[in-house]
Amino acid sequence: MKEKRPNRTLGPVHDDFLAYCNKGELRLQRCNHCRHVSWPPVQACESCGGSGLTWELLSGRGKVISWCTFEHRYYEEIPIPWEAILVELEEGALFVSNPREFTWQDITPNMPVKLAFIDCEDLAGAFRLPVFEKT
Repeated sequence: MKEKRPNRTLGPVHDDFLAYCNKGELRLQRCNHCRHVSWPPVQACESCGGSGLTWELLSGRGKVISWCTFEHRYYEEIPIPWEAILVELEEGALFVSNPREFTWQDITPNMPVKLAFIDCEDLAGAFRLPVFEKT
């Protein structure tokens, strides 16, 4: 069953990211000049301003560096409490996501996590969302 989610950001570069997710791949943009990994998707490197960006397949491994539980309903589609985690990916980028099959009570600082995808839908249709689970 697909989880209901708030509407995604669609358009240039965001559509590319989502297309990779729908294939089960986590790809972020890496600058061909300075090698910085950008997230969220950008038109030019946020570090050096370069326009040469390549969608790089990432390992899907990282560690939880922060977390929070939302107790106020911000999105009608997401029941509360709603948990979010900040993952430092092995490749260096910081990625806000949701935990899968664990809660804030299970988290320890620098806890290793790995990529998973869940089936979701919004008003634009079905998509796969990257989330993280314990390793």
